[in-house]
Amino acid sequence: MPSSTEPDTGAEEIAPEPVPAPPGKQPGAARRRVALAISVFGELLITGGVVLGLFVAYSLWWTNVVANQEASRASDAVRDHWESEEADPEDPVAYDPSDGIGFLHVPTMTKDEILVLEGTDLDTLNGGVAGYYNEPVESAMPWDEEGNFSVAAHRDGHGAKFHNIHKIEEGDAIVFETRNTWYIYRAYAILPETSRYNTAVLEDIPTESGATEAGQYITLTTCTPVFTSRHRYIVWGELERTEPVDEQRTPPAELIAD
Repeated sequence: MPSSTEPDTGAEEIAPEPVPAPPGKQPGAARRRVALAISVFGELLITGGVVLGLFVAYSLWWTNVVANQEASRASDAVRDHWESEEADPEDPVAYDPSDGIGFLHVPTMTKDEILVLEGTDLDTLNGGVAGYYNEPVESAMPWDEEGNFSVAAHRDGHGAKFHNIHKIEEGDAIVFETRNTWYIYRAYAILPETSRYNTAVLEDIPTESGATEAGQYITLTTCTPVFTSRHRYIVWGELERTEPVDEQRTPPAELIAD
């Protein structure tokens, strides 16, 4: 009887060999490349974050450490100089003003004494000190009969001596110490923000503070907001009185804690 099936020829049916995918087209290659790219990008982000963190630590912490050490040495040198010479009331600055003319004390801003040098350039202020202006407006000196003793310091990094300037309120004491005199000022006006190009705040009669006549003023300036240098923060004070420095350098009542 005839068979209903195809005759068996004895030959095995052979399946065609799969054609290999061309290079770069292997299954999963695209996913591996994407995963590799993400991994590399992630590592770059981590590295960048570490570098940025180190830079911030350097800018806001290490520069303070170095600047404060430098300022401490400079302050000691000034006080040693004062002790080595007899104070002359008629000659309050008988030495190079770049060595430091005295110390600023502002209890509501900081417990530290702040050495004040000549100049407000970065080379000066980066040493953890304050500097009095010699340009664009020349500062008066505290012992001048009238004028504006204008002083600047960093608000963050490099000692950050004016970091807490925002804590000063009207009526607070601002005291400047020289070799032979305490100058006691009172804060009377505050300008939280102004242009960094506003030199009127440094004038002998700082009219923006409300002053209308010649007097003995002090002006503190620094950058604002914190961690930027876009604007300037200003505090004005006016001389209330002076006291002679005694042999023990007894500070005025404003600097003696209750």
